[in-house]
Amino acid sequence: MKTCAGPDPHPKKPRFAPPPNTCDAHCHVFGPASAFPYNPARSYTPPDAPKENLMALHRVLGIERAVIVQASCHGSDNRAMLDAIAASGGRYRGVAIVDESVTDRDFRDLHEGGVRGVRFNFVKHLGGMPDLYFFKSVLPRLKAMGWHLILHLDAADLLALSETFATLPVPFVIDHMGRVRAGDGLEQRSFRALLDLMRREHAWVKVCGSERISMAGPPFHDAVPFARELIAAAPDRVLWGTDWPHPNIARHMPNDGDLVDLVPLIAPDPAIRQKLLVVNPARLLRLSENGSIAAGALADITIIDPNCEWTVEPDMFRSKSRNTPFAGMRLKGLGIATIVGGKVIFDRRREAAAQ
Repeated sequence: MKTCAGPDPHPKKPRFAPPPNTCDAHCHVFGPASAFPYNPARSYTPPDAPKENLMALHRVLGIERAVIVQASCHGSDNRAMLDAIAASGGRYRGVAIVDESVTDRDFRDLHEGGVRGVRFNFVKHLGGMPDLYFFKSVLPRLKAMGWHLILHLDAADLLALSETFATLPVPFVIDHMGRVRAGDGLEQRSFRALLDLMRREHAWVKVCGSERISMAGPPFHDAVPFARELIAAAPDRVLWGTDWPHPNIARHMPNDGDLVDLVPLIAPDPAIRQKLLVVNPARLLRLSENGSIAAGALADITIIDPNCEWTVEPDMFRSKSRNTPFAGMRLKGLGIATIVGGKVIFDRRREAAAQ
């Protein structure tokens, strides 16, 4: 059976400092095999990459949150992933692999364990296309749970299956920029099909896997234009991740610090980076953004002018009763704007200008 190399054991501290609540939206845990044996039907055997190593990596990189994606070497035995989520103190979520034996109770247990999606592998080296009858049978369950679908594809699948994916009834996420080959250029048919797919409101994509699509090798800059085009096409539906521990990398094993330093290249605008790293994964996974105040964050904020003096007048109130024991009192400090979910719902200056 094929084996694969482990990750770079000496991750660099990146020059780029990720913002608070950054989410590594694509990473894995492997084993340890002594506690969580690998699937006997697996197509490769990785070296152990347990939760302790993943958490240590995230401390080096400055990443607070993560989505652990179940890898095919563990099959539908999701225990290693669930164990890592349970040890994360609420900072990690998961994406499971399920098979035909899965029950409604299994889905409920996975949800309680922090799982929010299911992954299907289509890539040939991991077994090729799944059973499409089972694939479609899972979709109503995902919709009922409020989960999403992860699609791990070969580039050719984007041409063959785009019409099928376009009609999916749940949000779906394309892994690794569709595994297109950077050497085939931005006009290649598979990449254009991916961009067309991103026009669908349920379509998401991960702009990770630069080391997988690069033909030039480190520092993988030939992958940057592909990520930029995808971000421009759907800035509210893009995710980023490390892909640690990088299974089945045959040529150039990346250093994860270098991958983090690609982020400001693929998303130069800080507001777009905030969406990519914080806002978008929080929305897809229903993670709280409490404590995050930054451009693009879905904050609930009231802005007050502490020096503004005003007289309480019941006619100013928006409540129906307009009752107050403070009528006529002179106060200092006036609310001038309210933002809920990132949207301005009240702006006193705008209302005054409209009068």
